[in-house]
Amino acid sequence: MRVGVVGVGRIGGFHARALSGIAAVERVVVADVDRGRAEEFARAAGVAAVGLEEVFAAVDAVVVAAPTSAHVGLLRAAADAKLPILCEKPIALDPIVAREAVAYVEARGAGLQVGFQRRFDPMYIAARAAVEAGGLGTVTRVHAVSVDRRPPPAAFVPTSGGIYRDTHIHDFDIVPWVTGVPIVEVTAIGANRGAAVFREHDDVDVSAVLFRLADGTLGTAHAGRHHEPGYDVRLELAGTAGTHACGGVTEGDFLTRFGDAYRAELAAFVAMAAGRIASPCPGADALAAQAVAEACVVSRREGRTVRVG
Repeated sequence: MRVGVVGVGRIGGFHARALSGIAAVERVVVADVDRGRAEEFARAAGVAAVGLEEVFAAVDAVVVAAPTSAHVGLLRAAADAKLPILCEKPIALDPIVAREAVAYVEARGAGLQVGFQRRFDPMYIAARAAVEAGGLGTVTRVHAVSVDRRPPPAAFVPTSGGIYRDTHIHDFDIVPWVTGVPIVEVTAIGANRGAAVFREHDDVDVSAVLFRLADGTLGTAHAGRHHEPGYDVRLELAGTAGTHACGGVTEGDFLTRFGDAYRAELAAFVAMAAGRIASPCPGADALAAQAVAEACVVSRREGRTVRVG
């Protein structure tokens, strides 16, 4: 199988190198809006580079790792070429545009997997298994944490979509995936405790969300942009028969913590592209997580509890 990676930034570069280590992938092809950058990366990584206008005809599946603003155009081009797609989250910052993009891909019969790598982390897989096996009894409380060690570059903040769409969205995907129950209501607050750039773009760098699941279970989620002691990502579950916790503070960053999960995610994508499995994270799931994030944006702005959807 020939797999293309569009976008050779940090995550795209990681994906291209990881794909090179998968036995079923015989050729990795990279492309970037800056062709020189793609060619420089290709020489260093031992992969091939082509122009953006060529990549969809040169591969059997494609990973979209370009900036979010480019996702929809690339999804449409890949769908027109009938290619299976792995797209980094979010599909688009505007939920209506994201829904339209998913519908476009589905109408053309192209498989879509969205990049929520926590689904492939052994700790989160074990948490889901514990819930499914009934070892916790009835789940009564959920707590999620997603805190970066260092803030993103200032130039990223205006295009990030804010902390709920960019950071919390992972919590809003993994909680329903682990518990099997969707989030239906949120109350979101936030604060600015660090770099002024977040406040300047109507964002916050520390946030807290109280959420309610469809079965009445209450949960909380905390996120932050700067925690010098380390990258802190956790999920804690409590039930009538037991508790389960995973994650914690680690050195490094998201690639350090979730490197193996990303590799497993890519292996699953290759299997999906080959027709061996269904998408492990379909577009509908990504849209559901984004709907929770959108409800949080409204909740913080208007200072009220918001129903999801």
